[in-house]
Amino acid sequence: MLDKSPDDLADLYAVDAVHEFPFTSPGFPPRYEGREAVRAGYRAAWGASPAQVQEVRRIAAYETTDPEVIIAEHVVVGTLTTKATTFTVPGLLILHVHNGLITRVRDYMDGSGVPSAGA
Repeated sequence: MLDKSPDDLADLYAVDAVHEFPFTSPGFPPRYEGREAVRAGYRAAWGASPAQVQEVRRIAAYETTDPEVIIAEHVVVGTLTTKATTFTVPGLLILHVHNGLITRVRDYMDGSGVPSAGA
């Protein structure tokens, strides 16, 4: 995320992984189905975005009764290069991992944080 590399991100996913965005933003899909959809989706989103991530703060990680499920709270901090303003976007990820690869993600983020910084 810091270097906006869709290839590095997609390589963490299983071929048939699903990445869901329960809180969607206008123009953003509700899910990516498959590693290549993750790669293409993030390539398009990050390529078109004036947001530059400076830091991803880990707030908390939670253990579950399923060893293949990870829950993580985080805050993304960055700047909008077009406005020289900062943004803070809190989020929560529920990740399912099998054999070292992500098989499913539910990505809850406050997508209004970046547009608000540009207002």
